[in-house]
Amino acid sequence: MAIGERIHFFRTMRGMTQKYFGMKAGFSERTADIRIAQYESETRVPKEDMVNTFAGILGVNPKALTIPDIDTYIGLMHTLFTLEDRYGLTADIDDDGSVVFKIDRSQSVQADAFYKEAECWAKISHQYKNGEIDKDTYDQFRYTYPEQNPDYRHIPQLSPDLEKQLRKAAKKALKE
Repeated sequence: MAIGERIHFFRTMRGMTQKYFGMKAGFSERTADIRIAQYESETRVPKEDMVNTFAGILGVNPKALTIPDIDTYIGLMHTLFTLEDRYGLTADIDDDGSVVFKIDRSQSVQADAFYKEAECWAKISHQYKNGEIDKDTYDQFRYTYPEQNPDYRHIPQLSPDLEKQLRKAAKKALKE
């Protein structure tokens, strides 16, 4: 998720309107909602001091709003948290004490699509671990993905708002 999507995600999660959030950030009542809409649509990109202000208002770490640097453990953790929010990725501990990641594919259309892609990776990885394919073949899959995946079926990403509208429409249709 880009910074605008993260701002929108946390703002709506906190139940704040754009106007209210913008006024809390110090914008005038007249321009507050416009400025926040610009940040969320990414026609404007907030500078570091504004990111810190937004994070304080939202009660999150500034790294939760920015595009994470996966070369740091903190950045990597925020990437995983974003994957949880968007694609249903969760961390768990299995019976032998190992950390395992799972995908709750019922969470959203994106989670189900992510599951299918991760399942393909898991199957190829399993073949490599069992000696059915060699390291070069496995690396070829990883480094040329999705071209080397015969089952690849790109599923367009829906915005969270559109997905919510589609779910609502589907529920309504099922009741009728």
